[in-house]
Amino acid sequence: MMMTSMLTMDKGENEGERDKESLRTLMVQQTSLDRPRETWSKKMDFLLSVIGYAVDLGNVWRFPYICYQNGGGAFLLPYLLMAVFGGVPLFYMELALGQFHRSGCISIWKHICPIFKGIGFAICIIALYVAFYYNTIMAWALYYLLSSFRATLPWSTCTNPWNTANCNRYMSSDHNVSWSNSSTSPAEEFYTRQVLQVHLSPGLHELGSISWQLALCLLFIFTIVYFSIWKGVKTSGKVWIDAAAQIFFSLGPGFGVLLAFASYNPFHNNCYKDALVTSSVNCLTSFLSGFVIFTVLGYMAEMRQQNVDAVAKDAGPSLLFIIYAEAIANMPAATFFAIIFFLMIIMLGLDSTFAGLEGVITAMLDEFPHMLVKRREWFVFGLVCVCYLGALSTLTYGGAFVVKLFEEYATGPAVITVVLLEVIAVSWFYGTNRFCNDVQVMLGFYPGCFWRVCWVAICPCFLLVSGMHSICTLTLSCISCSN
Repeated sequence: MMMTSMLTMDKGENEGERDKESLRTLMVQQTSLDRPRETWSKKMDFLLSVIGYAVDLGNVWRFPYICYQNGGGAFLLPYLLMAVFGGVPLFYMELALGQFHRSGCISIWKHICPIFKGIGFAICIIALYVAFYYNTIMAWALYYLLSSFRATLPWSTCTNPWNTANCNRYMSSDHNVSWSNSSTSPAEEFYTRQVLQVHLSPGLHELGSISWQLALCLLFIFTIVYFSIWKGVKTSGKVWIDAAAQIFFSLGPGFGVLLAFASYNPFHNNCYKDALVTSSVNCLTSFLSGFVIFTVLGYMAEMRQQNVDAVAKDAGPSLLFIIYAEAIANMPAATFFAIIFFLMIIMLGLDSTFAGLEGVITAMLDEFPHMLVKRREWFVFGLVCVCYLGALSTLTYGGAFVVKLFEEYATGPAVITVVLLEVIAVSWFYGTNRFCNDVQVMLGFYPGCFWRVCWVAICPCFLLVSGMHSICTLTLSCISCSN
């Protein structure tokens, strides 16, 4: 009798807890629905915005280079595993969080775990200094685009004022022209000596003057950005470590963008399906970019009679502005394809910039609604001005060094740390069961065992290992620089 009564009591307590949890979820749902909030004009606007954010310049140059550096096809296995067990679960988690709580990356923590509110401010800071250098790459692309409107592309010949004696157009009709170790291509000299003018700066310790041409290009880019987002969303092992880093950077959890975009969705929108569709498009785009760059690198290595290693010696934007540009210069109708290509680069970058700044804007407007909501246009204007002023160091003669510094050492460890803290806060403090109940209220089904295990254990482990690797790499780099 005593055992029976104890079992009955336990059962009653469990049912009571479930009832309390259901009541809490319904109250949160009602509060979310009662808050007036702008929404997307239609579902396709949301999907295209998320895809535009996830598919960015990194898909064009970062994925192919990392894939090549880590064994080509052999890299695809860890990349896919990291996508399935790390990137997509985090992508799904952020969409669900933003949609349920209808909040940006700062104010959302008062619903989840207030002690982690600092994560939101960290996300905004990261988004700001990403804007300091990311848009500069689009300014370079705009310079190339404007330079493409001529019969002969300026990076296709060695007869320009910026060319040196080492310039060698090895792909000309004169097949007797040979390539040597001291040779430089006209595309490389146009990029380094005319666009960047990096030869006028010895390094980070002496950046030199600001290039007024690039400053005007960047001003035009930020003008487009402002008038696109001022009104709101209606208008706008090492192989394994590299695979994890590429997935997190490519899909973009941890930047506050997914939280912001999802917060404008209808409450019962199927964010699970959205996560699968958008992440699949992103990964397929990376694969396509990889196939293209490998083809171009192989062709150029054959023409130079060099190994592919020698052709692909640099990572980052040089793949766009030297390798791709040189290949385009040797195509029929080179001017047309150059215009199309660099216009595409600008479009890819603009989508991600819109999203990144919208993440900051949504976070600040949700956190300080009485102060900023009615002054959104002025706040956006001030934010764009801050980003432009912060980017001035990247427009100097040594600006390429600053871009490389930000790209390789500033963003990676910070983003990985933020995402690690985010998934720990949601899974371990807010609670996976509570989060899954929220998803069930929105979507009508409870997340499966696979997603729960990923959120609780697999994603934190992946992020912890990646973060430790990044910190160790930075430490070793600092030691080597000091020596």
